[in-house]
Amino acid sequence: MPNDNRGKATPFLTDVATLRARARQQMDAGAVTANYGADPKVVVEVLNAALATEIVCVLRYKRHYYMAQGIASESVKNEFAEHATEEQEHADRIAERIVQLGGEPDLNPDTLTKRSHSEYKPGTSLEDMLREDLVAERIAVESYREIVEWLHGKDPTSKRMMEDILAVEEEHAEDIQSLLAGMSH
Repeated sequence: MPNDNRGKATPFLTDVATLRARARQQMDAGAVTANYGADPKVVVEVLNAALATEIVCVLRYKRHYYMAQGIASESVKNEFAEHATEEQEHADRIAERIVQLGGEPDLNPDTLTKRSHSEYKPGTSLEDMLREDLVAERIAVESYREIVEWLHGKDPTSKRMMEDILAVEEEHAEDIQSLLAGMSH
């Protein structure tokens, strides 16, 4: 039976009067409602690690963009620039979600690399840069898959965001793998 707005609810939805009353309670919690399934402080901590990972990736890709040299460097530089832009978009989405959960994005440069899942490895040659980026993408893919599984049933919004980011990280890994394969031929 559909909700008729007179206090009766479908079998899966809390009645409207209760929803309205709950919405007025703890309004300072913003998006975190009584039925939020996780500890928001823990989710913020996990998302701050993902944020650090994305920022470290932006910085590494930017460095690789500027340092890339050689006969194959133009197409690779374009890939580095595109990946840097997409990693920055990920960082922005994660930071916004952290704020929605009542947290603060941790952008402290002194602790960024300590909190990041991936490392900042500058690489020396074009091939070395690509290898370091592939390692970093593989780390992001694995850790983000774990985050998605951990969020399942607890925070569908953060889970969906991380699934979207994970899909792009998988594309990045494939792009870099293809570039590396092209260099060895």
